[in-house]
Formats: sequence, C-alpha cells, structure tokens
Amino acid sequence: MKKLITLGAAALLLSGAAQAEELFVNIHSGSAMAQGAGLVLAGQALEQKATVRVLLCDAAGDMAVVGKEGPKLKPRDMSTQQMLQGVIKAGAKVELCALYLPNTGLKPTDLIPGVTPAKPADVAAHLLKPGVNSLAF
Repeated sequence: MKKLITLGAAALLLSGAAQAEELFVNIHSGSAMAQGAGLVLAGQALEQKATVRVLLCDAAGDMAVVGKEGPKLKPRDMSTQQMLQGVIKAGAKVELCALYLPNTGLKPTDLIPGVTPAKPADVAAHLLKPGVNSLAF
C-alpha cells in the first residue's frame, strides 16, 4: 500500500510539472525602461513557478557585458544588469543573440556569469513548442 501511495504522489507531481507555464522573453530595445519591464515580468513569472527563457538581442545585449551595468531604475534603484542577474539567480535561462558577439568584437568571456551565446536552432525549436508564451521588448 505504501508503494502505491508513493507512485501516486510521483504521478501527481509529474502531471503538475507538465502543466507548468513557459515564458520566452525577447529583449532587444536599447531603452533601459523597456529592458527593465521585460525583466520585471520575467521575474514575476519565475515567482509564479513558470519556466523562463530570455533572449537578448541588439542593444539589449549590452546589459550582459561585464562592466556595462547601465543606469539604475526606480523604484528599486537597480540597473538592468542587476535585474538580469536576479532572474538568472532565480532560474531563468538567458542567452545572447547569435549575431551579437561576432558583430561587436566581444567574446563569450566578456559576458556576465549565466549568459550564454544562443544557438538559433535551439531557440527556434523552443519557440515552436506548444504552450510557450512569448513577450518582446
């Protein structure tokens, strides 16, 4: 009987995990407020147990570069780079657009911990999965 309860509990946990929401956030704007808005929503989704994947493109890629912290935003007086580090710490997968590094002359070692260069085929496959919600900033 105990084994049956354990298997039932495992099945219940797995069914709940299968229903978890997935959020894909594409941030490309050079505006700190637009970047911050995307990161705030990513953070809120993480707090609500969603799986979050963030893709940084164009000017937004700068916030992933060591030493490019950017302006502090109110009301929490945090830079977008600090906000980005917060969502990474909370479990978000953060990737940098595949075009960013080769077109800026930077290397993966120039990125803050937790940010990796994106693989376009992987990103496209993720976006095509059923149930992935996406936002763009």
